[in-house]
Amino acid sequence: MNREMLPELYKILIITLSDRAFDGTYEDRSGPAAEELVKGFFNRMSWKYLTDRIILPDDSAMLHDTLVKAINDYDVIFTTGGTGIGPRDITVETVKPLLSKEIPGIMEFIRVKYGASKPNALLSRGVAGVAGRCLVYTLPGSVNAVKEYMEEITKSLGHAIEMQYGIDTHLKH
Repeated sequence: MNREMLPELYKILIITLSDRAFDGTYEDRSGPAAEELVKGFFNRMSWKYLTDRIILPDDSAMLHDTLVKAINDYDVIFTTGGTGIGPRDITVETVKPLLSKEIPGIMEFIRVKYGASKPNALLSRGVAGVAGRCLVYTLPGSVNAVKEYMEEITKSLGHAIEMQYGIDTHLKH
């Protein structure tokens, strides 16, 4: 494997979408949970990383502008919140048009796995995909759901990152 093609430092952005966390009504817990799990993954891989975390209101224009600027600066972006069916849930509609390639399998698997025992999990509309060379994953806003999603996402995240940098670990030399 040609590891020198990979960056020396991975940049990860975590965006929490929540009107109430943005205005200070309550503390964001899903963003820090996602950050903790991301750090655990990169530490296990022994890859150097930098995480940034921001909170936005449930505002499509603000999310769109933030993503357009971030896609070229980050290797992986995770969003938390806004993946449900409520009137303020705008994450999926905002993210999806920015993806050049969707990765439906991971989110479909997560919905089926957790929906089998928690039918409300089937209401999540989260998406995953590629925008430029950046991987984007949209997670629900609950801490428990973030943990469940990240448990599954991190199983293929290393391979997904390598593929984004043109490293095909399927090839055997």
